[in-house]
Amino acid sequence: MFHSNTELLIDYWRDLRVDQPIPARAAVDPSGFVALAPRTFVASRDARSEFELRLAGEMVIDLHGRQLRGEQIGRLWRPIHRRRLVGLLEAALAAGEPLVIAAEAWSPDAARLRLEVLFLPLRGPDGIADRFLGLYQSISGVWRGPVRELALLAGHGVADETLPFHLRLAAVDGRQTA
Repeated sequence: MFHSNTELLIDYWRDLRVDQPIPARAAVDPSGFVALAPRTFVASRDARSEFELRLAGEMVIDLHGRQLRGEQIGRLWRPIHRRRLVGLLEAALAAGEPLVIAAEAWSPDAARLRLEVLFLPLRGPDGIADRFLGLYQSISGVWRGPVRELALLAGHGVADETLPFHLRLAAVDGRQTA
């Protein structure tokens, strides 16, 4: 079970799919998740086939302590985790399924922050799945930056090679969850 904000954005994304397995980036309207917008980001594959941030909410920028537009996503993570992160992102795009990463970060004063980092695949204008709508959701710790590199603790979803299952819809008290 994920944080309720993570589930809320997954629900929003699933509603956008309509008849397509992966929604189009153009269908995303931030008015559908206003309260979450400061924690969200949009990333896409660049000309070098690396994922870079196109947009980032104020809280994401504050957490990293700098503007993030054009920054490669991998550079926000520890070097030892970058290859696995890219593999998980590629698999999420190929499968058209959400990816939730359990992450950890530390501020300069050694305060620890645990996060869920959500990646929701999107199609670009050419119809190819090459971007993500994402969310940083604090799970525990103090939300203050700048933090050092993120540490990848676990991946949850179809893209994680360690999990034998896919994210599936379940109903809890009549509410669909992942």
